[in-house]
Amino acid sequence: MRIVIGGKGGVFYPYGKGLAEVLSARDDALKATAEATGGSVDNARLVHAGKADIGFATVDSAYDAVHGAGAYAKDGRLDLRVLAVLYDSYLHVVARKDAGIAAIADLEGKPVSIGSAGSSTEAIADRVLEAAGLGPASGVARANLGVAESAETLKDGKIDAFFWIGGLPTAAVQDLAVAGKPAIVFIPTGGEYAAIDKKYPGLYRQLTLPKSAYAGIAADVPSLGVANVLIVSAKAKDNFITAVLNGIFDNLGAIHKAHPEAARLALGSAAAATAVPFHPAAVAFYKAKGA
Repeated sequence: MRIVIGGKGGVFYPYGKGLAEVLSARDDALKATAEATGGSVDNARLVHAGKADIGFATVDSAYDAVHGAGAYAKDGRLDLRVLAVLYDSYLHVVARKDAGIAAIADLEGKPVSIGSAGSSTEAIADRVLEAAGLGPASGVARANLGVAESAETLKDGKIDAFFWIGGLPTAAVQDLAVAGKPAIVFIPTGGEYAAIDKKYPGLYRQLTLPKSAYAGIAADVPSLGVANVLIVSAKAKDNFITAVLNGIFDNLGAIHKAHPEAARLALGSAAAATAVPFHPAAVAFYKAKGA
């Protein structure tokens, strides 16, 4: 089977490589290869098209895919289901301390990177801006930059803030925080949760960005998060789904070694409800295991 993961800079890459290696080594019936891609959007399209069997994705990207929205507006609805919930990514809103930004509403009119075009970061950034009463298209001076480029551009003084959603710590953010030039602050987004959850129920979670995550954070920051999931085609055969899940949970200790975020995988959390339906065979598997 073909597992589509993400780029080498993110968590999906080592996690997916480790998953493929464990499944291939522990079960003669499962031979898996992991392939680097652009990430969630690419993966959803490949799984839907039958060019991959399993994909890594953020649940908000998978939600947009099954509804034909956002980055998938021209694709139409993609026929995807969830296989397992993996771990949470945290929303970071990083600002120059000297920009005088204390809340999302303070971003109005300022130059802000809202993530790469079509990315999960852009999707949640637009929803957070909207929840704060800012028009996503006109409320800020938008730049579409990835996290490394965002950090460099903020350092150069060309933007005042940037959005990023990812695991803890993210290297580009950590480097910026440690350097302290410029001094940065992390903007809370917990206040926008109620409005977002009303419009997109079950898509995002309330999380706390701990002060221990990055150098220089004075206190924990109320934030938002999104689950990362494994996706499959809705047409995937039941016996395939069952075999893969048995392969994962019979070898959980080995999978935990793939990456620190992989160590979070557990039977109960893998079955946590999301805004995207699970494959019926996955539902049956988890119920049989008491999850």
